[in-house]
Amino acid sequence: MFSGAQVSLYPMSGNFVGIILDAVKALDPYRDRLRIETDDISTLLVGPPDILFAAMHDLFVAAASTGEHCVLSAAVSRGEPDDAICGVNPSPSQAEPLAERIRAALAAVDITAESGQPTAAQFSLYVMGTGTHMDEIYGCIDFLKRSGTFDRAKNFCTRLSGDAGAVYATIREAFCRFGDPEGHVTLDITVSANTTPRVFSDAQRTL
Repeated sequence: MFSGAQVSLYPMSGNFVGIILDAVKALDPYRDRLRIETDDISTLLVGPPDILFAAMHDLFVAAASTGEHCVLSAAVSRGEPDDAICGVNPSPSQAEPLAERIRAALAAVDITAESGQPTAAQFSLYVMGTGTHMDEIYGCIDFLKRSGTFDRAKNFCTRLSGDAGAVYATIREAFCRFGDPEGHVTLDITVSANTTPRVFSDAQRTL
């Protein structure tokens, strides 16, 4: 089954071109396992979800390791027409009980190695074309609240924070474990590093 992402990286630096070009080198180990297409707006990554999220994590951490404020924005999708590079769909069978999928997702996040990069993220999960979509979304919310990365619910999205390894693993598990494995599931993701909420609280008070 197809899984892929349109990814854009935004370093908030006068050297944004250099940071992006250096960060893109982090994708080199994945080039034989992902289809990668880049233009002046975004980079398309197509491949198995575990490889897809590992590549996005490494791209983001490579840019954030400069110490500059960096944001990664991505639209992630599965369930569209097949692409051979995606291989066998790794998502669990929908017949697997929701409680078991939550336990498996929590275990996967728990064993994820830390990257050493503090990160904040927000994302929205969209489960398409199934009458049980709200059960899947509520199950995902339960998982998020127990994941160790849950920060708070926001309008239209959920905020996560913590080490980049755990944050990306949490989003990956939300993508893979919830929704019909043969259905259409999408994520809208924004990930940020090297800034603090206080900066924006101070800015808001001046408006």
